Amino acid sequence: MKKDALMVLSGGMDSTTMLYEYASQIDLAVTFLYGSNHNARELECARYNCEKLGIELAVINLDFIGEMFHSSLLEGADAVPDGDYDFDNMRSTVVPFRNGIMLAAAAGLAESRGLTTVMIANHAGDHALYPDCRAQFIEAMSAAIKAGTYEGITISAPYTLLTKAQIAERGKLLGVDYGHTYSCYKGREHHCGRCGTCRERREALAAAGIADPTIYDDDDK
Repeated sequence: MKKDALMVLSGGMDSTTMLYEYASQIDLAVTFLYGSNHNARELECARYNCEKLGIELAVINLDFIGEMFHSSLLEGADAVPDGDYDFDNMRSTVVPFRNGIMLAAAAGLAESRGLTTVMIANHAGDHALYPDCRAQFIEAMSAAIKAGTYEGITISAPYTLLTKAQIAERGKLLGVDYGHTYSCYKGREHHCGRCGTCRERREALAAAGIADPTIYDDDDK
Protein backbone atom coordinates (compact mmCIF):
# COMPACT_ATOMS: atom_id res chain seq x y z
CA MET A 1 0.00 0.00 0.00
CA LYS A 2 1.29 3.43 -0.94
CA LYS A 3 1.91 5.69 2.04
CA ASP A 4 0.02 8.85 1.12
CA ALA A 5 -0.96 10.30 4.50
CA LEU A 6 0.43 12.94 6.84
CA MET A 7 -0.73 12.64 10.44
CA VAL A 8 -1.06 15.33 13.10
CA LEU A 9 0.54 13.67 16.14
CA SER A 10 0.38 15.20 19.61
CA GLY A 11 1.88 12.34 21.60
CA GLY A 12 -1.30 11.72 23.58
CA MET A 13 -3.32 8.51 23.76
CA ASP A 14 -5.61 9.11 20.79
CA SER A 15 -3.13 10.25 18.16
CA THR A 16 -0.60 7.61 19.25
CA THR A 17 -3.21 4.89 18.82
CA MET A 18 -3.99 6.22 15.34
CA LEU A 19 -0.28 6.29 14.51
CA TYR A 20 -0.04 2.56 15.24
CA GLU A 21 -3.35 1.63 13.62
CA TYR A 22 -2.63 3.45 10.36
CA ALA A 23 1.18 3.15 10.26
CA SER A 24 1.04 1.41 6.89
CA GLN A 25 -0.55 4.53 5.37
CA ILE A 26 1.41 7.27 7.17
CA ASP A 27 4.44 8.68 5.39
CA LEU A 28 5.01 11.60 7.74
CA ALA A 29 3.81 12.71 11.18
CA VAL A 30 3.86 16.30 12.36
CA THR A 31 3.89 17.72 15.88
CA PHE A 32 3.20 21.38 16.59
CA LEU A 33 4.92 23.38 19.32
CA TYR A 34 2.50 26.11 20.33
CA GLY A 35 3.46 26.88 23.90
CA SER A 36 1.10 24.57 25.76
CA ASN A 37 1.97 23.45 29.27
CA HIS A 38 2.41 19.85 28.12
CA ASN A 39 4.01 20.37 24.70
CA ALA A 40 7.49 19.20 25.72
CA ARG A 41 6.18 16.01 27.38
CA GLU A 42 4.03 15.20 24.38
CA LEU A 43 6.90 15.77 21.97
CA GLU A 44 9.04 13.23 23.83
CA CYS A 45 6.30 10.64 23.37
CA ALA A 46 5.72 11.53 19.72
CA ARG A 47 9.42 11.09 18.97
CA TYR A 48 9.58 7.77 20.82
CA ASN A 49 6.66 6.23 18.95
CA CYS A 50 7.69 7.54 15.53
CA GLU A 51 11.17 6.12 16.01
CA LYS A 52 9.69 2.79 17.09
CA LEU A 53 7.54 2.62 13.95
CA GLY A 54 10.11 4.08 11.57
CA ILE A 55 7.90 7.05 10.68
CA GLU A 56 9.48 10.44 10.02
CA LEU A 57 8.43 13.20 12.43
CA ALA A 58 8.38 16.88 11.47
CA VAL A 59 8.16 19.55 14.17
CA ILE A 60 6.58 22.93 13.38
CA ASN A 61 6.77 25.93 15.69
CA LEU A 62 3.59 27.93 16.17
CA ASP A 63 4.99 30.20 18.85
CA PHE A 64 2.50 32.97 18.12
CA ILE A 65 -0.27 30.88 19.68
CA GLY A 66 1.43 30.77 23.07
CA GLU A 67 2.40 34.42 22.82
CA MET A 68 -0.89 35.91 21.63
CA PHE A 69 -3.78 33.54 22.40
CA HIS A 70 -5.60 33.17 25.70
CA SER A 71 -6.11 29.72 27.29
CA SER A 72 -5.26 28.13 30.62
CA LEU A 73 -3.47 25.48 28.55
CA LEU A 74 -0.91 28.17 27.69
CA GLU A 75 -0.61 29.86 31.07
CA GLY A 76 1.13 27.39 33.36
CA ALA A 77 0.13 24.36 35.42
CA ASP A 78 -1.67 26.34 38.10
CA ALA A 79 -4.05 27.85 35.54
CA VAL A 80 -5.49 24.44 34.61
CA PRO A 81 -8.49 23.51 36.78
CA ASP A 82 -8.82 20.23 38.63
CA GLY A 83 -12.03 18.24 38.29
CA ASP A 84 -14.09 16.40 35.72
CA TYR A 85 -13.67 16.59 31.96
CA ASP A 86 -16.81 18.61 31.28
CA PHE A 87 -17.70 21.93 29.67
CA ASP A 88 -18.03 24.08 32.78
CA ASN A 89 -14.77 22.89 34.26
CA MET A 90 -12.58 22.61 31.15
CA ARG A 91 -13.81 25.57 29.07
CA SER A 92 -10.73 27.59 30.01
CA THR A 93 -8.46 25.03 28.30
CA VAL A 94 -9.81 25.77 24.82
CA VAL A 95 -7.09 27.15 22.55
CA PRO A 96 -8.99 29.22 19.96
CA PHE A 97 -9.12 27.54 16.54
CA ARG A 98 -6.08 25.39 17.34
CA ASN A 99 -7.06 22.50 15.08
CA GLY A 100 -7.94 24.86 12.24
CA ILE A 101 -4.49 26.43 12.35
CA MET A 102 -2.72 23.09 12.65
CA LEU A 103 -4.72 21.45 9.87
CA ALA A 104 -4.02 24.36 7.54
CA ALA A 105 -0.28 24.07 8.18
CA ALA A 106 -0.44 20.28 7.86
CA ALA A 107 -2.22 20.60 4.52
CA GLY A 108 0.53 22.86 3.19
CA LEU A 109 3.18 20.41 4.37
CA ALA A 110 1.29 17.48 2.85
CA GLU A 111 1.03 19.22 -0.51
CA SER A 112 4.73 20.06 -0.40
CA ARG A 113 5.50 16.37 0.16
CA GLY A 114 3.13 15.03 -2.48
CA LEU A 115 0.75 13.49 0.07
CA THR A 116 -3.01 13.43 -0.41
CA THR A 117 -4.47 12.95 3.07
CA VAL A 118 -4.13 14.69 6.43
CA MET A 119 -5.11 12.54 9.43
CA ILE A 120 -6.24 13.82 12.82
CA ALA A 121 -7.36 11.96 15.95
CA ASN A 122 -10.26 14.07 17.21
CA HIS A 123 -12.88 11.95 19.00
CA ALA A 124 -16.41 12.04 20.38
CA GLY A 125 -15.36 12.94 23.92
CA ASP A 126 -14.10 16.31 22.69
CA HIS A 127 -17.24 17.39 20.83
CA ALA A 128 -19.05 19.16 23.66
CA LEU A 129 -15.99 21.18 24.65
CA TYR A 130 -13.92 21.85 21.53
CA PRO A 131 -15.72 23.23 18.44
CA ASP A 132 -12.78 22.38 16.17
CA CYS A 133 -13.05 18.69 17.05
CA ARG A 134 -16.64 18.27 15.88
CA ALA A 135 -17.64 16.41 12.73
CA GLN A 136 -19.17 19.53 11.16
CA PHE A 137 -15.91 21.43 11.49
CA ILE A 138 -13.78 18.55 10.20
CA GLU A 139 -16.04 18.15 7.17
CA ALA A 140 -15.97 21.88 6.42
CA MET A 141 -12.21 22.13 6.88
CA SER A 142 -11.67 19.11 4.65
CA ALA A 143 -13.79 20.72 1.93
CA ALA A 144 -11.82 23.98 2.22
CA ILE A 145 -8.46 22.19 2.05
CA LYS A 146 -9.60 20.12 -0.93
CA ALA A 147 -10.72 23.28 -2.75
CA GLY A 148 -7.49 25.09 -1.90
CA THR A 149 -4.94 22.47 -2.98
CA TYR A 150 -4.00 21.32 -6.49
CA GLU A 151 -4.12 17.66 -5.51
CA GLY A 152 -7.40 17.96 -3.63
CA ILE A 153 -6.01 17.02 -0.22
CA THR A 154 -8.65 15.84 2.25
CA ILE A 155 -8.84 15.23 6.00
CA SER A 156 -9.29 11.73 7.37
CA ALA A 157 -10.65 11.63 10.92
CA PRO A 158 -11.67 8.00 11.57
CA TYR A 159 -12.00 8.44 15.35
CA THR A 160 -14.53 11.29 15.19
CA LEU A 161 -17.44 9.19 16.49
CA LEU A 162 -15.43 6.99 18.87
CA THR A 163 -15.09 7.48 22.63
CA LYS A 164 -11.67 7.58 24.25
CA ALA A 165 -12.37 4.18 25.80
CA GLN A 166 -13.13 2.71 22.36
CA ILE A 167 -9.87 4.17 21.05
CA ALA A 168 -8.01 2.61 24.00
CA GLU A 169 -9.63 -0.75 23.16
CA ARG A 170 -8.16 -0.47 19.68
CA GLY A 171 -4.80 0.38 21.19
CA LYS A 172 -4.97 -2.67 23.41
CA LEU A 173 -5.43 -4.90 20.38
CA LEU A 174 -2.54 -3.14 18.64
CA GLY A 175 -0.24 -3.52 21.66
CA VAL A 176 0.21 0.23 22.18
CA ASP A 177 2.27 1.02 25.27
CA TYR A 178 0.37 3.91 26.84
CA GLY A 179 3.26 4.46 29.21
CA HIS A 180 4.81 6.33 26.29
CA THR A 181 1.92 8.76 25.88
CA TYR A 182 1.17 11.94 27.80
CA SER A 183 -2.18 13.55 28.65
CA CYS A 184 -1.95 15.87 31.65
CA TYR A 185 -2.72 19.51 30.82
CA LYS A 186 -0.52 20.73 33.67
CA GLY A 187 2.59 19.43 31.89
CA ARG A 188 4.66 18.38 34.87
CA GLU A 189 7.01 15.37 34.98
CA HIS A 190 4.23 13.10 36.22
CA HIS A 191 0.51 13.23 35.47
CA CYS A 192 -1.29 15.15 38.23
CA GLY A 193 -4.21 12.70 38.39
CA ARG A 194 -6.63 15.52 39.22
CA CYS A 195 -7.27 17.53 36.07
CA GLY A 196 -9.97 16.60 33.57
CA THR A 197 -7.59 15.02 31.07
CA CYS A 198 -5.99 12.83 33.73
CA ARG A 199 -9.41 11.68 34.90
CA GLU A 200 -10.50 10.98 31.32
CA ARG A 201 -7.26 9.02 30.73
CA ARG A 202 -7.78 6.86 33.82
CA GLU A 203 -11.40 6.15 32.94
CA ALA A 204 -10.60 5.21 29.33
CA LEU A 205 -7.81 2.82 30.28
CA ALA A 206 -9.96 1.20 32.95
CA ALA A 207 -12.92 0.81 30.59
CA ALA A 208 -10.63 -0.82 28.01
CA GLY A 209 -9.27 -3.24 30.61
CA ILE A 210 -5.74 -1.88 30.37
CA ALA A 211 -3.49 -1.84 33.43
CA ASP A 212 -2.70 1.84 33.83
CA PRO A 213 1.07 2.41 33.39
CA THR A 214 0.79 6.11 34.24
CA ILE A 215 2.63 7.65 37.20
CA TYR A 216 0.24 10.07 38.93
CA ASP A 217 1.21 12.63 41.53
CA ASP A 218 -1.96 12.11 43.55
CA ASP A 219 -2.71 9.06 45.68
CA ASP A 220 -6.35 8.70 44.68
CA LYS A 221 -6.06 5.71 42.34
